[in-house]
Amino acid sequence: MTLKARLSRDGVVVAPGVYDPLTALIATEAGFEAVYLSGAAVAYTRLGRSDIGLATMTEMAETIGLIRDRVDTPMIVDADNGHGNALNVQRTVRLYERAGASALQIEDQSLPKRCGHLAGKKLIPAGEMVGKIKAAVDARASEETLIVARTDAIAVEGFDAAIERAERYADAGADVLFVEAPRSEGELSAVAARFSSHLPLLANMVEGGATPLRSADDLGALGFRLVIFPGGIVRALARAAQDYYRSLHEHRTNKPFRDRMFDFDQLNAVIGTPELLALGARYEDPAGDAK
Repeated sequence: MTLKARLSRDGVVVAPGVYDPLTALIATEAGFEAVYLSGAAVAYTRLGRSDIGLATMTEMAETIGLIRDRVDTPMIVDADNGHGNALNVQRTVRLYERAGASALQIEDQSLPKRCGHLAGKKLIPAGEMVGKIKAAVDARASEETLIVARTDAIAVEGFDAAIERAERYADAGADVLFVEAPRSEGELSAVAARFSSHLPLLANMVEGGATPLRSADDLGALGFRLVIFPGGIVRALARAAQDYYRSLHEHRTNKPFRDRMFDFDQLNAVIGTPELLALGARYEDPAGDAK
């Protein structure tokens, strides 16, 4: 089922953040209906850097392709601000769609961009963003590929301005609206009350961010249709990695950490090594090199 078809049905869709084929595989096997390729998570893991726009279009496209080669799960992709002007947006849409994106999220920040929950963001004019959304809609090859319009205006221009921007982005043809970083339960409810009857709404849950953490079911009850947890996996793995390396450095062995790890066979089972070897055996020449 496509993401577009799923969003037309009842119930909230939870899309956990992923950053590579392994995390996408594990999320899929956990039962999630969609995944979210987080630009922040790619910057954290590929670059060891902050989410300030350093991950490039080609790095993201390569990651999309690698994930799509491993899983068929619908994938929402963080396209930052489209990596430039409206023409850059069109190239981004074409590249990401061919690589396997089911939806592209485009924001109204200027360069240098920042994580939606960092201070100091700057915006492009609303009219310029309207043009980018129209360009994205025109560039997609399939109407099944969704354009998610994100506004970061709450932190820069205030809540009312963010609502006005979101309305303009909906009129420009966005398929999903994403009002980033509501600061209270009241703002979350107000966003849902304003837009939930018109377009699917996306909510972003960031541990320690500006928005109060709510469950997907609570957000669904308000009217949100799509809930992402973009950076949670990296925060969890970074904490585990820190504990692991400290333990290994202190004990000079993994024995004390053993019960917190997959062993060799367990990890191979997760990634499907036995099945892959069996598949390879099907193509072996039973007669060896004999002609």
